[in-house]
Order: sequence, then structure tokens, then C-alpha cells
Amino acid sequence: MQIVILPTADDVADYGAQLFIRQLTKHPQSVLGLATGSTPLALYRLLIHACQQQQVSFARARTFNLDEYLGLAAEHPQSYRYFMQQHLFNAIDILPENTAVPDGSAADPVAACQQYEQQIAAAGGIDLQLLGLGRNGHIGFNEPSSGLRSRTRIKTLTPATIADNARFFQPDEYQPHLSLTMGIGTILDARKVLLLATGANKANAVQAMIEGPLTAACPASALQLHQHAIVVLDEAAAAQLADIEFYRHIERENQALLHRLANQ
Repeated sequence: MQIVILPTADDVADYGAQLFIRQLTKHPQSVLGLATGSTPLALYRLLIHACQQQQVSFARARTFNLDEYLGLAAEHPQSYRYFMQQHLFNAIDILPENTAVPDGSAADPVAACQQYEQQIAAAGGIDLQLLGLGRNGHIGFNEPSSGLRSRTRIKTLTPATIADNARFFQPDEYQPHLSLTMGIGTILDARKVLLLATGANKANAVQAMIEGPLTAACPASALQLHQHAIVVLDEAAAAQLADIEFYRHIERENQALLHRLANQ
């Protein structure tokens, strides 16, 4: 893992946005894996601004979202398809047919998961996958105990995740307890992974992901196996790391090396 520790959540969003912009500038036909939740929102706002200022284009890109609630139609205000339309897709120049989100209203959700895997493979695989981090270490909706080689499938949400997400639903509104999610194996297939985590409430999960053992009890620890995983944290999310100064030292050395190579 490449561990990047920055002062604020805004700095984390800016770092992530710049990585996406560089990816699309170099490879306009990139296949992007996207995430929902509160953490990516600031990044998406920066990407929208960059697109509207013609600093980047999504016109030739394709996207695949990590997950969706099972039982919610795309037009439901709490669906992740609706979230993506409102917070990114409607404001950038991406073609609607090039945006994919698991079908939460599929008549046969098992088959829909298999088809989603096939669509990713047919697109050539994901070039850059964006991730958030759950307080219990989940990535996508891969909750603790998820298989480290799992593929896109139906997943039961833990009571902790249901409680965390309850704030998005009205008290009398149906809140799904099941989801469709890319598996950990699917995520690890991405050529590059970018995980963003901000806030003190993520600090324990961050420590377990980076410094703990590789274990299904912390699904995000699977990123220890990835050859090109970048974890970007603000100070609050990094606060429980035992070797925080070592990670800062490594990143300074890495940046110095890149600077020397760029100027040779």
C-alpha cells in the first residue's frame, strides 16, 4: 500500500480528484470504478468543476459502481443509482449508457450479479477503483466475514452498517438489509485502487486495514495484497496508526524519487 496522510478532508478529496484527472488525461477511455457515501462527495464536486472548466472529460470513459441496495429501483431517492445521477453523472459529459450500477430491482438478482461481472470483463476490467471505508472495515458492501476472493453477489448488511445508513432514510421508510456488491476479488482485479478515509470514526478501521493481519474480519485488509493500492487519509483517520511517522517518511521519499525521475 501507498499511504498518504494529509491535513484535512478537503486535501484528501483534492488528492483523489487529481488522480482521476491524471488517469483520464492519460487514458480518456478509462474504465472507472466508483463509490457512493459521504466520503466521495467532495471528490465528485471537484471532478464536476474540472469537467465544466474543460480540464477533464468523461466522454470516452466508462464507469461501474461498487454496489446497490437490493429492492430499490434506480429512481428511488435512496438508491445508489439516484445518488450517482444527482452527485456526478448529471453534471459531467459522460454518456448515460456508459454508466453501470448493479440493478437493485432485478427480477433475478443472482443472475444480475453474474451479468455485472461479465460486463466488467467485457469492458476490459477496471483501471481505477475508488473506495470508501466502513467503520467495521467494509469496502463496497463486503461486510466482515466476506470471502477475500468473492465476486459480485448478494450480501447481507450488518446491524452496524444498517444503523450507520439509517440517517439517509425516513423513520417510516423501507430500508433494505440486503445489497448487491462487487466482491473483494472483483475489487482486487482493478489495476489501481484508491481508498479515501476521513474522520476520527474511521481511525480504528484504518489501523486494522493497514497494520492489522490480512483477515476477513477486516475486509479492507485485502488491499494489502494489491500491487497498486493508494490509501489517502486525513489526520483524524490516521490517528490510530502506530507507525505514522514512518508512513510520512516513505511518502516523502517516494515523491522525491518521482521528482528526480521526472527531471532526468
